[in-house]
Amino acid sequence: MNIQRLLAIGLFTLLFSACTPEVGSDAWCVHMKEKPKGDWTANEAGSYAEHCLL
Repeated sequence: MNIQRLLAIGLFTLLFSACTPEVGSDAWCVHMKEKPKGDWTANEAGSYAEHCLL
C-alpha cells in the first residue's frame, strides 16, 4: 500500500511540476506579466528583469 501511495505522489508531482514554463522563456514572461506584481517572489522579479526586460 505504501509503494502505491509513493508512486501516486510522485506521478502527481511530476505532472503538475511540468505545467510551469521554463524561466526566461516567452511563455514564462507572458505568465509573469499577467501575474499580480504583489505575488512575485524576489527571485521571480530578478529573473523577469534579467530575461524579459533586458
